[in-house]
Amino acid sequence: MHLDNIDIKILRQLQKDSKITNKQLSAKLNLSVTAIYERVKRLERNGVISGYIAVVEPEKVERSFMVLCQIKLTQHTKAYMMKFEAEVAKLPEVMECYHVSGEYDYNLKVRVKNMEAYREFMVTKLTTLEHIGSTQSTFVINQVKHTSALPL
Repeated sequence: MHLDNIDIKILRQLQKDSKITNKQLSAKLNLSVTAIYERVKRLERNGVISGYIAVVEPEKVERSFMVLCQIKLTQHTKAYMMKFEAEVAKLPEVMECYHVSGEYDYNLKVRVKNMEAYREFMVTKLTTLEHIGSTQSTFVINQVKHTSALPL
């Protein structure tokens, strides 16, 4: 799908505030409410916009301890990878999981309450998954930049 300048402007505004109304968007972009509505619906239909979310502050829900965990599998067979990915996707503490190149096979972003909760997660959940050869954990000291907005 080709995105024109107006589509890009709409997407930028929605990434800043997904609750902005069509009326507010129309005023900002100098277009009719109907035109904005039709464009947003087209962006949704074509999968450019895949959903809308509320951003929850981790500190407010006792999930301020962030860990970047690297995983190395014992073997690199398709079956091992598929099983690991299916199992790790079920763990609510894992916010993100990436299959990566390099020394490790997967990078996980994990959010828990504190170090004790992370130890409990490692002992009772993560290391019980089959085919994990080794893990390395990096504890986040300070979040310098975090955004879900794509540069457009």
